[in-house]
Amino acid sequence: MYEKTVARKTVYEGRILNVDVLDVELETGRMSVREIVRHGVAVAIIPRLPDGRFVFIRQFRKPVERICFEVVAGNCDPGEDPVVSAERELKEETGYDIQRLENLGSIFPSVGYCTERIDIFFAELGEAGAPSFDDDERIESVIVTEEEMGRMIRDGEIQDAKTLAAWMLYQTKKAEL
Repeated sequence: MYEKTVARKTVYEGRILNVDVLDVELETGRMSVREIVRHGVAVAIIPRLPDGRFVFIRQFRKPVERICFEVVAGNCDPGEDPVVSAERELKEETGYDIQRLENLGSIFPSVGYCTERIDIFFAELGEAGAPSFDDDERIESVIVTEEEMGRMIRDGEIQDAKTLAAWMLYQTKKAEL
């Protein structure tokens, strides 16, 4: 299975993403069109406090017009190592320092139209400090137990895909951490 790109047109260039429209030739010789959101690498972190509870965030998300419960996450700066991005994002969004950081894996959140890859990490937290949000961010830290996370997922309170995937990767690998 393969699709050969025969033409590409960038129809939007933004601050964090671009949109391309591609004409592709299928294996059968038939032509089709693909719309692709070009997005760089991002990180997501499952941060655990020394007492075993976890730090997540809540923030308003305009695309879905609601406050969402999410894992700590953010975009990598161009050329930035994802480990550095994870440390920066955790400090910015929660104020916590990291004592230990482990890579849990990577996901492609929506392979049908987007190039974004999210590298997911587990962090053991140290000292708490003051968060330093970006000017356009309004974020609230939420501390939950593992049991509370399970209930929230079962009750459908968490719908963010990166948060669900990150929690699943943590659950799968927590015995090794």
